[in-house]
Amino acid sequence: MPGPRPPLPRFKSLIAAACTAALGVTLLAGAGSATAAPEKAPAPAPQAAAAGSKVVGYFTDWGVYQRNYHVKNIETSGSAAKLTHINYAFGNVTGGKCAIGDAYADYQKTYDAASSVDGTADTWDQPVAGSINQLRELKKKHPGLKVLWSFGGWTWSGGFTEAAKNPAAFASSCYSLVKDPRWADVFDGIDIDWEYPNACGLSCDTSGREAFKNLLAALRSKFGGSSLVTAAITADASANGKMDATDYAGAASYVDWFNPMTYDFFGAWAAQGPTAPHSPLTSYSGIPTQGFNTDAAITKLKGLGIPSSKLLLGIGFYGRGWTGVTQKAPGGTATGPAAGTYEQGIEDYKVLKTKCPANGTVAGTAYAYCGNNWWSYDTPSTIAGKMTYKNNQGLGGTFLWELSGDTTNGELIKSIS
Repeated sequence: MPGPRPPLPRFKSLIAAACTAALGVTLLAGAGSATAAPEKAPAPAPQAAAAGSKVVGYFTDWGVYQRNYHVKNIETSGSAAKLTHINYAFGNVTGGKCAIGDAYADYQKTYDAASSVDGTADTWDQPVAGSINQLRELKKKHPGLKVLWSFGGWTWSGGFTEAAKNPAAFASSCYSLVKDPRWADVFDGIDIDWEYPNACGLSCDTSGREAFKNLLAALRSKFGGSSLVTAAITADASANGKMDATDYAGAASYVDWFNPMTYDFFGAWAAQGPTAPHSPLTSYSGIPTQGFNTDAAITKLKGLGIPSSKLLLGIGFYGRGWTGVTQKAPGGTATGPAAGTYEQGIEDYKVLKTKCPANGTVAGTAYAYCGNNWWSYDTPSTIAGKMTYKNNQGLGGTFLWELSGDTTNGELIKSIS
C-alpha cells in the first residue's frame, strides 16, 4: 500500500498456454443394429473466462483523524452501493499474532447521530463503537456487502516474519480476533497484506519461498471454507523480482482471490526522476523499469497458473508526483517530491483533479503537468480503459486503494464497472 517504495529489479514475462477440449463421439444403439455415429462437430474456439464483478474498497482506520473520512462517507458518496466488499485496514501483526491496530478508531470512538450511518448516536457505554460498529450499521443498509479485516500493510508487515515461524499459532490468534463475539457479525473473513514475503519492503524478510503459502494454508485451515481469505500481493513482474521470491501459485489454492498492487510502480522516492506514471496499464517506450506495469503483472501471475478469477485489478485513488520538472512528457528530471497534503509526493485524486488537472495520457493512465509539478493518477476515463482490460482478461473484479481519495460524490468508484 502507499508509502515510500525503493526501486525494484527488471522483468521478463511468462506466457500462459491455452488448451482446448475435444468433443467425444456418442455411439447410438438401435434395435438389432448400431446407428452410425454423427459427424464430429468442430471444437469450439477457446473462450476467455468471464470477468467477475467484485469491487473491493480499502477503508483505513486512520482516515477518521486528519482526513475526516468516516464509514458514513462510504454511504453518502454512493460508494457503498457500488462495493461488494470492504477491506478494513489495518490490523497489526506483532509477536507472531494478529492484534488490534487502533483501539480508539476501531471500536471506542463514539459517533453522534449526525455522523452515524444509521442516524442514531452511540452511547458512552456501548460495548462496540468506532468504525467497526459503523461498518455493522452499513452492512444492515447493504445486506450483500461483505467486510474483511486486513492485517499488515507497509508499516506493519515486519511482523509477518515472526508469524511465519508458527503459522498455526498465528492463524489461531487471527481467528480469535476476527471472530471475537463483540464483532463476529461484522467480519466475513481476513485479508493479508504482507509487503513482502521473502523480499524487502519497509523491512526485509528472509522466511523462505514457502512461508507465504504456509501462512495462508494455516489461515484457510483455521477459518474454514465459509470465511473469505484474501491477500494483497506484489505486482513486481521483473526478472528475479518480488514475484519470483515467493510461491504465489502454491498460495493461490488457499485464497478466494489475490489483490496484486498494480500501483506505486514509480514515484518520487526516486527524487530526481525520471518522471513516470505510478500505475501504468501497459509498458511504453522509455518506461524506467521493464515489468513494472499492470499487464506484465497480470500476465506473469496467470502464467504461473493462477486462475484469472482469483486476480483482481488494482486501482489507486491517488496520484504520485515530482516538483522541479521542466517537461510535460514522461521521462523528465526533477528536484524532489511534489508537496502533498499528508505526505510529500502523494495526493488524493479529489485534490489533484482541480489542483493539477490531467492534461496527458501514457500507457493507459493519466498525467498532469502544471507549473513545475508533474503528477500521474487515474481518472474516470482511464479507469474505464482499465475496466475494459479487466473484462478482456477475465479477472475476478477490481480493488481500490483507498476510499477517502475519491470525490464526495464517488466520481472514481462510479467509473468502475
